[in-house]
Amino acid sequence: MVQELLTAFVVTGAAAAVYVAAAAKVVKQYEKGVVLRFGRLRSGVRGPGFTMVLPFADRLHKVNMQIVTMPVPAQDGITHDNVTVRVDAVIYFKVVDAAAAIIRVEDYRFAVSQIAQTSLRSIIGKSDLDDLLSNREKLNQGLELMIDNPAVEWGVTIDRVEIKDVSLPETMKRSMARQAEADRERRARVINADAELQASKKLSEAAEVMSDTPAALQLRLLQTVVAVAAEKNSTLVLPFPVELLRFLERAAQPPQPAEPGRTARAGPPAPPDGAARHDGTAPAVEAGAQDPRTPAAGPAHRAAPTHEPAPPVPVRDDDAGTAGCI
Repeated sequence: MVQELLTAFVVTGAAAAVYVAAAAKVVKQYEKGVVLRFGRLRSGVRGPGFTMVLPFADRLHKVNMQIVTMPVPAQDGITHDNVTVRVDAVIYFKVVDAAAAIIRVEDYRFAVSQIAQTSLRSIIGKSDLDDLLSNREKLNQGLELMIDNPAVEWGVTIDRVEIKDVSLPETMKRSMARQAEADRERRARVINADAELQASKKLSEAAEVMSDTPAALQLRLLQTVVAVAAEKNSTLVLPFPVELLRFLERAAQPPQPAEPGRTARAGPPAPPDGAARHDGTAPAVEAGAQDPRTPAAGPAHRAAPTHEPAPPVPVRDDDAGTAGCI
């Protein structure tokens, strides 16, 4: 009798241990448990901690209540201004109603992923390329609203949606690069022209000051010469007046020797040979000079050669009042 009772006690204990092991469930802190008894939803949602269910009658579904980060696959689309782009995004969502996430949708993760892809394609077709590149905050808000509307019925709320990358064709990238380069060149030219205008104003003021004191211009010239001479690999060019060059050339010429035995005659120049005087008389022939009307004498009677002065060396004068350079 005692042995039978002991055996029955052991069997009951083993059955109770098996029952407890099958009925005991643990729900984590970031989860909630949804119990289905014979396929019907129980009213209460099990919180985190230790809980019991009926074995072979209840089925416990644990739902993660954390924020889920899900990448949206890159989608090819054509923008509103007919530019082919490839855009990918990332979505952050979480479950707020565990029972709705289990009952109203088969797989809420897959459902959110599909609605995110379709919404991303739709937002690409409604937007321009400039909005995709520079006005992403507005597009993110519109995309979040488009995904959140159907997801609310599934017990899911969209926390945030971000567009990660926008891939453009190579031809479009080159066109945009040329446009940016042209814009930078335009701004550089405007800045350079503004600098030239300011410099011209300052130079005009400096010229007015130097016109009152001519020595300042000479000092400025010397300062420029000193600045240029500091560079060993440059050629220094100094301007000189043309009058100074002429003076140096005249000083370099040797003096002309005077003709021996002749002195300078004063008075008006004699008329040419054979010309009649104003009083009607024939011109007198000087002693030792040959009359042009008589035939030429022999070699012994020819006049001795005279030493005429050499003609002056011509000086090149490109422009009167200009300066030469050495």
